[in-house]
Amino acid sequence: MTTPNGGDRSDRSPWNWLLILPIVLPLLTFLYNSDEPRLLGFPLFYWFQFSCIAVGVICTTIVYQMTKRRR
Repeated sequence: MTTPNGGDRSDRSPWNWLLILPIVLPLLTFLYNSDEPRLLGFPLFYWFQFSCIAVGVICTTIVYQMTKRRR
């Protein structure tokens, strides 16, 4: 693929594989299929879902920082 300025562009970085983690992690229901432990009164299901959001943000930030073009 070429960019508007005529240079070649490749989106084939091994860092992109890290983006699979926030997709697969919430699909593994056996990880959070229980009521205990509780964190601040919230069952495992709720705080696990919030932690999945944080993992997604962290993974996206890492992939962006590692794959952006530096001038």
